[in-house]
Amino acid sequence: MKNHFRQSMAWLHTWVGLLLGWVLYFMFITGTAGYLDSEIDRWMQPELPAATSGHDPLALTRLAESALVERAPGDAKGWWIDYPLGRESPHLHIWWESQGGDWQDQRLDSTTGAALAGRDSAGGQTLYRMHWKLHYLPKVVSDWLVGVATMFMFVALISGVIVHKKIFADFFTFRPAKGQRAWLDAHNVASVLTLPFQLMITWSGLIFMMFIYMPLIIAAWYGPGEVNYQVFLDEVFESPAVVQASGTPAPLVALDGVMAEAQRRWRGAAPAALEVTHPGDAHARILVRGSIAAGPLRAADVLVFDGVSGELLAEQPAQDSNAKAFRDVMLGLHEGLCAGPVLRALYVLSGLLGAAMIATGLVLWAVKRRQRVEKAGQAPHAGLRLVEKLNVATLIGLPVAIAAYFWANRLLPLELANRADWEVHGLFLVWLGLFVHAALRPTAKVWTEQAWLAALAFALLPLVNALTTDRHLGHSLPQGDWVMAGFDLSMLTLGVAFALLARYLTKRSRTEQARQAVSLNDGEYRRAGEA
Repeated sequence: MKNHFRQSMAWLHTWVGLLLGWVLYFMFITGTAGYLDSEIDRWMQPELPAATSGHDPLALTRLAESALVERAPGDAKGWWIDYPLGRESPHLHIWWESQGGDWQDQRLDSTTGAALAGRDSAGGQTLYRMHWKLHYLPKVVSDWLVGVATMFMFVALISGVIVHKKIFADFFTFRPAKGQRAWLDAHNVASVLTLPFQLMITWSGLIFMMFIYMPLIIAAWYGPGEVNYQVFLDEVFESPAVVQASGTPAPLVALDGVMAEAQRRWRGAAPAALEVTHPGDAHARILVRGSIAAGPLRAADVLVFDGVSGELLAEQPAQDSNAKAFRDVMLGLHEGLCAGPVLRALYVLSGLLGAAMIATGLVLWAVKRRQRVEKAGQAPHAGLRLVEKLNVATLIGLPVAIAAYFWANRLLPLELANRADWEVHGLFLVWLGLFVHAALRPTAKVWTEQAWLAALAFALLPLVNALTTDRHLGHSLPQGDWVMAGFDLSMLTLGVAFALLARYLTKRSRTEQARQAVSLNDGEYRRAGEA
């Protein structure tokens, strides 16, 4: 009974890992890039200065308010100020919403209030959003595809632990150059080393979208339909004391005075953001939000002030119920916004190992079946050939496409209309080309060719950066600008890693060709002897 159960789990583990493995790999690669989205944003807009900190929040508020009065329309629905508190918000950033619902934004110099101009770029935030929006797909399709893929991942993790009863012992065993056994060892190592992270990231990812995947729970308490669903969202997430505009003009209270009161109540802690709803209206409200970077709770204290009198109307704590606090903690752990440099590096490493776990599983499936058909003297069936093509075009093609995304940032004309969109289009056009290349070339050669392409694409990025901007390693290293220098050095490291992979694949391909030649010669010699 026990063996039958484990065999059933092995079948389940194999197929749930394969069917949406390529989608999961895409989610892990782009999601891992999201842990460095601020650093990628900075590299993709080299015109912006390095982040600064230690500014007086009151002075920043006066600069931001002056800029909003000057640039936002008089009938704006709302203002928003993001303060430069760290890597997530490196510059003073203002936003405003028009009556038509359009948002505009501007980064400001934290000392002078002057506008900071950077090239139009999709940046790291787009890579981060890709891992659950899947970019071109309609929202309802991407939501459910990501949800099903995440559930498959969760099932694969649990069934994998059941199947590999010696998985922790196997963690200390790695046998390179052993074909199928080597791929299984690599799969086990990547799985066990990051198993707690994989369970956390998968479970919290499902919690992120739980209102979409479990609508009947909301309907049971609030009733079915969009109207009742919106009532639920308003009750859970809307800030208190915020009302509709009255239509009666009234002057807005000085924002720096409100900020000073918020700091007094929070014992000097610097707020992360300030929001003004209906500025210039008698029902204006000012919301001051605390920072969520201090811990894993993805929520912050909020103070709501009357926008005309400056009177405190409501105070909303970050934790107002145990259920919501649990959800906020899981979301905070998933995003890792509270992580310092060391913990963030562990997040990135765990994400890459998660991608390696998926990649080795996909390759292992193909290697086992390739060996099986060759041993039986049969031709590979269409399903095996399809998986092999998808493997190479996804596992190596996606990194090449992301490198092309960075190349596009440096090579596209700065005055190009919709430039940020074309950076993303470039990523997917290159990726499509690599799928075509994989379909047309022999599988063994495709792995080698795309690996060499990846090595060149990443290794040459610092050179392209040096030829197109003045923020290259010769500048960033002496200046101690570790964001720009770290990006270039990371690209060089990836280039070297792919070059080593390509060299290994080239050597293995030559060895395999020599083995086949010897086997062919032996066969001809035996047939000649029999004759």
